[in-house]
Amino acid sequence: MKAVQFTEHGDRDVIEYGDFPDPAPDRDEVLVDVKAGALNHLDVWTRRGLPGIDVEMPHIPGSDGAGEVVAVGEGVTRFEPGDRVALSAGVSCGDCEYCRHGEHSLCVRYHIIGEHVRGVHSELAAIPEDNLLEVPEGVPWETAAAAPLVFQTAWRMLISRAELKPGEDVLVLGASGGVGHAAVQIADYAGANVYATGSSEAKLQHARDLGAQAAFDYTEEDFADRIRDETGKRGVDVVVDHVGAATWQDSLASLAKGGRVVTCGATTGGNPETDINRIFWNQLQVIGSTMASKGEADDVMELVWDGTFEPAIREVLPMSEAARAHELLEEREGFGKVVVKPDSEL
Repeated sequence: MKAVQFTEHGDRDVIEYGDFPDPAPDRDEVLVDVKAGALNHLDVWTRRGLPGIDVEMPHIPGSDGAGEVVAVGEGVTRFEPGDRVALSAGVSCGDCEYCRHGEHSLCVRYHIIGEHVRGVHSELAAIPEDNLLEVPEGVPWETAAAAPLVFQTAWRMLISRAELKPGEDVLVLGASGGVGHAAVQIADYAGANVYATGSSEAKLQHARDLGAQAAFDYTEEDFADRIRDETGKRGVDVVVDHVGAATWQDSLASLAKGGRVVTCGATTGGNPETDINRIFWNQLQVIGSTMASKGEADDVMELVWDGTFEPAIREVLPMSEAARAHELLEEREGFGKVVVKPDSEL
């Protein structure tokens, strides 16, 4: 088969698209003919190299993908050849105290396909049965590939962890990105009043189209000041911050008393200066969130499959142009997800 791969960490020039041995499914695995994959910032970090994570080389990236089942291991019961499936990339053990309580993303042996182990940006992928979602007929492969990681992440952040309530005010940072554009839709669906930030008028208009009642260009104005103006100096109840060091102080300053900031990542750095005085005086909550439980993933993906939520796709490229796909993410070009398809599918 052909696969996107790299043999060392580094810049985009380490990415290759070439021959790789065909995978064979283990007892509990499903062999998938990959029709489309999608990128996340996680793919960029994995390519560059993450502290404490040693991946087997060559490494195939990709934590989002969808395709058709071509073979199953002897222990597989949920799928058979011809089924349409999409990847849900979080792998949990099923036996630890957290898994037994349904908190799969807190699993003591939790890892992510495409980050810790080989991913699915390839013509074929052998995937554990528990990490596959059934994709209904009529759902485009691009949609099935682009939605799972970001929508389950944003759903857990807002619905489960921040416990968002109808009528609350929410600020979504980086609304043009994968998690950001999913969070805008989910917050609007939950009945919140949604504010968003972006870096161009085109991105801000996309956020408005998805449900944001107001959107601000963070390159031209201080979004914390703007939020205070928009809310009568009160602030918002929830801030969705996956940006990190560059926005952290303003995220805290945007919160109303008793507000919650929920984070799933830190694309600009994970060690920001913080304002402890503001946190304790305003009784703020800082909430971490990673991926989702199996049930949470099922819940939100049902709303993708029926069209309630829709992943924005900024570009579809052949896997042989994976370096360009990484560039689109790194340079923040466009709005939504970047999809890659095996060259043989184009």
